[in-house]
Amino acid sequence: MADKAMALETRGTCAAETPPMDRLLSTLVREPVTCLPDASIASVLQTMHRYAIGSIVVVDQEQRPIGIFTLHDLLSRVALPQRNLTEPIAQVMTRDLTTLPPKATAYEAALAMVRHGIRHVLVVDSGRLIGVISEKDLFSLQRVSMRQLSQDIKNADSLESLKQFSAEVRTLAQSMLVQGVAAEQLTQFIASLNDLLTQRLIDLEFRQEELGAIRLCWLALGSEGRLEQTLSTDQDNGIIFEPPAGTTPEAVRERLLPIAKRINLALDACGFPLCKGDIMASNPQWCLSAAEWRAKFAAWIDSGSPEALLHGSIFFDFRPLHGESRLAAELRAWLMSRVCTNRRFLHQMAENALRNRPPLGFFRDFALDGSGEHRDTIDLKLNGATLFVDAARILSLQTGVPATNTAQRLRLSADKMGIDRDEVESWIEAFYFIQRLRLRNQHQQNLHGKPMGNRINPYALNRLERHILKEAFRQAKALQARLALDYQVAGSG
Repeated sequence: MADKAMALETRGTCAAETPPMDRLLSTLVREPVTCLPDASIASVLQTMHRYAIGSIVVVDQEQRPIGIFTLHDLLSRVALPQRNLTEPIAQVMTRDLTTLPPKATAYEAALAMVRHGIRHVLVVDSGRLIGVISEKDLFSLQRVSMRQLSQDIKNADSLESLKQFSAEVRTLAQSMLVQGVAAEQLTQFIASLNDLLTQRLIDLEFRQEELGAIRLCWLALGSEGRLEQTLSTDQDNGIIFEPPAGTTPEAVRERLLPIAKRINLALDACGFPLCKGDIMASNPQWCLSAAEWRAKFAAWIDSGSPEALLHGSIFFDFRPLHGESRLAAELRAWLMSRVCTNRRFLHQMAENALRNRPPLGFFRDFALDGSGEHRDTIDLKLNGATLFVDAARILSLQTGVPATNTAQRLRLSADKMGIDRDEVESWIEAFYFIQRLRLRNQHQQNLHGKPMGNRINPYALNRLERHILKEAFRQAKALQARLALDYQVAGSG
């Protein structure tokens, strides 16, 4: 069956063996070594030495985890402050725990380590400790330290360092692609590491004396806003700010634009090309106060032309990346309340989305470009992934789902609309099959020293891949048919 083949390919392998990063934590965790909170520091250190371990979980009488003590805690909280070793371990343990259920995957544990800069994740079932998964455990699966790279990025002290780490992110991503990590996981890894890199770059470029009392948030837009970056991606970003009392948006913007320009150029130096459409924070159009952003969205929603909405659609994918996330959250809440009841706006968005059709042919499997430099190819981004992205955006706006990621939008919107879960998962698997083809194509182009892009000749794929790609486009057509029915868009069968 095509659906089964697609599911296998989407997960990165057609073999029966589960890819390493898809394995459940229940199959990977080791038996935890634990102690009670009143155990002395000395006794805990003796236990750690006896078992040759680098951490111990502190639990209560019911085996519920309340803390963890690591070698890092030993150095920073015991050795350097010269604490008395008779003190209870509860005085020096780390209380901020990251936990996952046994059914979570190694990928989810690795992502948690990347995002939080930690080495251990506790596996907990119904509040009780089941086991511990460490960076070392994942390292044996992945053969690369994602947490170490994330920590190096956080500690970078110069643009030159960040340029090096950006190259390492791309190398890591290509290594994970070859190892069979699924597209959904891989794109989120890429986006999460790129988030950290951008955040650190902003930390280095934003100087407090330049900001003064200005409160602002750097916004990720487009594929970065959706956590769907591939190996080849330019930058789309903006700034939302809150003018201090007694100042004007124009005055604040004048101070911010030079800083934003430095950041955009630094991102370009790190391998994120400047946006050809100038959708960047250094453009005065996209460095706006909260009130100005509301006015911009209101114009699109209430009276925007189809062309304006087409060019403005990626702004609805904004996500806070650095600074006052509250500003982005408030804008999102305002936006969702403004959009969900505006049928005219949603109808226009649907009409725009349905102008872009899956490249399915009448006489051949695919409708290829017929002339020019792109002859006999299709664009997997524009005529593939974008079909799902646009539909998911509209459904999320319709149902008030604040998520920006395409798969999350589809799942959460479908729950609210009562759409069958199998139907939704077929859309998502189709989307990620196309994403994986994009990633693989970019990887091959990079290996051969060619510019990375999204165009392929589908007849260069093997027979099974062509079959699955055709089925993926059919799923896009089915999703568009639902959109057309909901908004009564003619000529969309």
